[in-house]
Amino acid sequence: MDQQLGRPVLIEFWDFCRPNSIRTLPYMKAWHARYAPAGLRVIGVHTAGFEPSRDPEVVRAAVHRLEIPYPVVVDTELEIWNLYGNLGWPARYLFNQAGMLFERHYGEGGYEETERAIQELLGVDGPLLDPIRPEDVEGVLLEPQSEDVAGPYSGPYQAGAVWAVLEGSGQVSVNGELVAVSHPGCYELISHERSAAGELDLEIGEGILCHAVCFMPGLRPAG
Repeated sequence: MDQQLGRPVLIEFWDFCRPNSIRTLPYMKAWHARYAPAGLRVIGVHTAGFEPSRDPEVVRAAVHRLEIPYPVVVDTELEIWNLYGNLGWPARYLFNQAGMLFERHYGEGGYEETERAIQELLGVDGPLLDPIRPEDVEGVLLEPQSEDVAGPYSGPYQAGAVWAVLEGSGQVSVNGELVAVSHPGCYELISHERSAAGELDLEIGEGILCHAVCFMPGLRPAG
């Protein structure tokens, strides 16, 4: 960080096996493209939360596959994670030109707040990024989702989307539909326009390991 003095620095702790991290990634990439020319330094810190993402070579492959254009530090031993005292993934920290913490945010959301803070530090005034998903709109009401579960899971849920952390090569069946698995990571299995009560029937094919099933929030049902 002593080499970054004189410019604002945006740091995000993330894990390519966590759906919340993958869902924030488009914003991080867009902020890098939009504000790096004006002086912003974007840095990713990859800290594994699942076994498939603990191998540095697998992380490098994921960074290449996801086309991440900014530097990513592989925090193999959780040294940087513990230094920051993180509470979960993803976690964003925006530092000013003097290296002082200016803004932070845990989890998804808060995109408009972060971008306004970036613009303030850079002394620029322009339109903000359009929300990628309806549930990203500032102030929108979301329905609480089911809790994530370890390992393969089939059964009822309440969510806007269902993801699974998968490893291996092959296929899984999701309510009768096949989903191809070609690399370790998180895969979106089901997506709803609004939060919905559903029933998940997940069958794991040969050569596939399922580490977790994760549920994302969604807009409150109409009416």
